[in-house]
Amino acid sequence: MAIRYGCFFSYAHGRYELMNKFKSALSDAIRCYLEPHFDTEDELFIDTERLGGGDDIDRRVARAMCESVAMIVIYTPKYEAHPYTRREFAAMQMLEQQRSSWYPMPSHLTIPVIMTMHPGKLPPQIANSTMYVDFSHFTMATTDLKSNPDFLPDIQKIVDRIVMHYQLQKKFTPVGHDCNQFVLPDVPPVWRDLPDLTFPKK
Repeated sequence: MAIRYGCFFSYAHGRYELMNKFKSALSDAIRCYLEPHFDTEDELFIDTERLGGGDDIDRRVARAMCESVAMIVIYTPKYEAHPYTRREFAAMQMLEQQRSSWYPMPSHLTIPVIMTMHPGKLPPQIANSTMYVDFSHFTMATTDLKSNPDFLPDIQKIVDRIVMHYQLQKKFTPVGHDCNQFVLPDVPPVWRDLPDLTFPKK
C-alpha cells in the first residue's frame, strides 16, 4: 500500500448550496492544516474531483479508500438513508480491522463530522464513535472555516487524528501490500428502523 491521500471524504451528494458549501469549506480547511504534515501525498480524496466519466467507479472508490489514511464522514440524515454511503462506511470498517493487525489501533479511522443532526438522534454507528465533531451550527452565514474560531479546535482534532494514523501507517504498513485487491463490501442493511410517521395515530 502506498499512501496517496490523507483522508477519504464520504458524504451524500447535495444539489443545493448549503450542503455543497459545507463540503467545500470543510475540505478547504482540512487541506490547509494537513498539508504541512505530509510528504508527497494529497490531503483528500473527493469523488467529485477525481472520478471521471467511464471509470469503474466501485474499483476506483475501493482503491482510493485503501490508499487513504482515514475517512471523514459528513453526517446528515441523508447519509444513512443512502446505500452507497453506508457501503463506504462499512468499507472503512473493513480497512480498520485489517490495519489493526499492523499496529495497535489508538482510535477509529472513521471521523464523523455532524453537519445536520437527525431529528431522531444520531444512529449508534455515529454516536458510538470514539470521536465525532458537531458542526451542525454551520449556516450559509458562517465565515471561512479555516479562520473561524468557533470551528478551529475541532478541525485541529480531526487533523491530529489523521496525522497520528499517517505516521503509524507509514511505519507499519506491510511491504508490498496491494490496494488493487481491496473491494467494496455489499450494501449493508439500514442502520436503524425509522419511526412510522403516518397519521392519524390511534
